[in-house]
Amino acid sequence: MQDFIDLFLLKYYNLSTELKEMIGSIISAIGESYEASRNIYNIIGTVLAAMLAYKAVYYAIGFLFTRKFKPAKKKHKYAILIAARNEKNVIGNLLDSIKKQDYPKKLLTVFVVADNCTDNTAEIARSKGAICYERFDEEHKTKGFALQYLFDRIEEDYGRDSFEGYFIFDADNLLKSDYISKMNDAFDSGEKIITSYRNTKNFDENWMASTYALHWIRSIRTNHRARSVLRLATNIQGTGFLFANEIVRNGWNYTGLTEDRALTADAVARGYQITYQDEAEFFDEQPTSLKVALRQRLRWSKGHLLAFVETGPKLFANIFFGKLFIKDMWGKSKDDVKGFFPKLVESIRHRFASFDTLMQLTPVVVINIVRWLIVSVFIFGCFSYTNGIDSLKVFAGSGLVAKGLRMIFGNLTVSMNPGVGAFFVSMLLAVFARILYRLGAYLVNTLTAVYIFIVEHHRIKKIALHKKLLYCLTWPIFDIIGRWTIYAALFVKVEWKPIPHTSKVTIDDVDTSDGVK
Repeated sequence: MQDFIDLFLLKYYNLSTELKEMIGSIISAIGESYEASRNIYNIIGTVLAAMLAYKAVYYAIGFLFTRKFKPAKKKHKYAILIAARNEKNVIGNLLDSIKKQDYPKKLLTVFVVADNCTDNTAEIARSKGAICYERFDEEHKTKGFALQYLFDRIEEDYGRDSFEGYFIFDADNLLKSDYISKMNDAFDSGEKIITSYRNTKNFDENWMASTYALHWIRSIRTNHRARSVLRLATNIQGTGFLFANEIVRNGWNYTGLTEDRALTADAVARGYQITYQDEAEFFDEQPTSLKVALRQRLRWSKGHLLAFVETGPKLFANIFFGKLFIKDMWGKSKDDVKGFFPKLVESIRHRFASFDTLMQLTPVVVINIVRWLIVSVFIFGCFSYTNGIDSLKVFAGSGLVAKGLRMIFGNLTVSMNPGVGAFFVSMLLAVFARILYRLGAYLVNTLTAVYIFIVEHHRIKKIALHKKLLYCLTWPIFDIIGRWTIYAALFVKVEWKPIPHTSKVTIDDVDTSDGVK
């Protein structure tokens, strides 16, 4: 085989013997660094694993606890903001669910920005009692720009400080009748930024919708609940959240592809907690098309990377310097906590929250794929070019699939003499081992869906058993898509595009006495 490859290169690529020897020398030199490179590879992996180990504590807390809030002593005045683009199919149902809130109507003002609409979204919003502004700007298309426009209009016509807090919703959302009352309990306790329980109105429409639905509940169980208990900062996820007017004292400045990630990172960098109210539940519509999902996830991934670049340095500095460089742009004083021990506790809290948010934003999957491609594929290929392949396992690795195949087929191995053949075969085996590892991880990840269906059964609508089994098997595709879209986002230009909403589900269909139907 080696003679054949050498002949192929000489005949079809007309490589001279001298050039071939030079290339071989370079490959051999790279191969000599394999052992050292492998050690660095392992060190990086160990460090990343250690930096993320605290997540296990989150999982344990999220399984057992969530933060509870006492009934509010005061009813606060809120504005409800909705950015809508061609949402005639769903916006009326959202506004109806707002009207059915058990909260004093005089303390709620609903604002809609009909953003570049070509349908009658604005007319429907006004007919349902909302104050609607229409915006037409084909150059600045993101939801963030629409919200910026809306906050500017509110400042002009009402004054942003005339409302104590602001809710942000998407047009496809539906609110349980006690949603605002429950969020008010958290707001009245002194919290400045609060997110809520995100359920899905089309959970069982198809497997794609179910992957999103399970993802939102996973976020609740593995992130929101624990962070709220520990008084840290969880992450805002697009919709269904409330914040104090001081957050937008200087206007809304989050206009990128993912305004929620930018708000989260900036708020944490400036010392804010972001809590979670488990008792406030809303519903939204999930994509059912793979094409739409891929487009949306690519935008999320690009926004994730941009938020890391923009806010990562601030969060990194906060880990070491605390609130030393925090300015009062949002009315947040560096000396808002009095006393040595309270200040010490707050300093530790803020530093860890900054670290935690930085780890959320850090593209670990990119780091891992880069180090794997460089060391396990390319440098190992160079090593094999010089040293050959000596009984390399075909089904290598400690994953479930690799172990199962070894049990069935035994320890099949490959051996080859040094040369170009060994170079390519070793790389192919490294890729094959990676595929086996990912397949094993896929199977393990299905257990997450099983866990969610069990612990959240009282809030998930009744779904046939055969569909639950299907959704458990398809659920890991959500993370697979996320991994590959973040790889693509490194190289692809991404534009914001609206997600179509067509669900006819109303709040009466989902808001029953036991919370589900």
